[in-house]
Amino acid sequence: MAIKAVLFDVDNTLVDFMAMKRKSCEAAIDAMIAAGLNIKRNKAIKILFELYEEYGIENKQIFQKFLKKTTGKVDYKIVAHGIVAYRRLKESYLAPYPHVIPTLIELKKRYKLAVVTDAPRMRAWLRLVAMGIDAFFDVVVTAGDVRKQKMYSAPFKAALKKLKVVPNEAIMIGDRISRDVKQAKKLGIKTCFARYGCTYRKLPEKGKSGADYEIDNIKDLLKIL
Repeated sequence: MAIKAVLFDVDNTLVDFMAMKRKSCEAAIDAMIAAGLNIKRNKAIKILFELYEEYGIENKQIFQKFLKKTTGKVDYKIVAHGIVAYRRLKESYLAPYPHVIPTLIELKKRYKLAVVTDAPRMRAWLRLVAMGIDAFFDVVVTAGDVRKQKMYSAPFKAALKKLKVVPNEAIMIGDRISRDVKQAKKLGIKTCFARYGCTYRKLPEKGKSGADYEIDNIKDLLKIL
C-alpha cells in the first residue's frame, strides 16, 4: 500500500532540542552564579543534567531540586534568576533544524502530516508555534491527549485514527529507537530513524537501528518518499 501520511516526533527530529536545552541551562547556571550561587560552573552543569536524568528532561521543579542538592535549601531569588535566563535563551534559540521547513512544504503537497510526541501538550504546541511550523500538521498527538507516552501504542493509534489511515499507509520519523521505531513497527507503521537527532545517547551503527529507513538529514525524507 502507498504511504499517505507522515508522522513526526518533535524533539531532536524537527528541533535540536538537546542543543537548546544545554544552551538554556548554561545561561541559567551563569545567571544563578551571578546572583550569588557559590559553585563552579562546570560542576553545576554536570549536576543539573544528572538531575534531569533522574527526574525527567521536562521537570518543572528542576532548579529547585538543583539548589536543594547543591546548597541544602531553595533560595527563590536565585531560582528566579535561573528561570528568567533559561526562558530568554530558550525563546531565542528555538528554531527548526536546517531543511525542516522546505521538506515540510514538499511533503505537505502529497501527504497528510502529523506530530506524535511525548512532550506535554502545551509545550509541544509552544514549540511548533514558536518555530512557525504548526500549520503544516493536520494532526498533533501529545502524551497529554491520550495519557500515554510512545512506549505504548495509544499515541500512534490515535494519530492513525485522526488521519483516517491504516498502519501500512503511514511512516513515523523519530530519533528514539525504543519509542519512535520499535513501537511504531509493532503496529505495522513504516519507520525512519533520524540519526542526526541521536546526539545525546549512543548512536547505533548504520543499518542497526531496526528502522525501515535511516536518514542523516531531514531532507533525505524526500528521497525515501
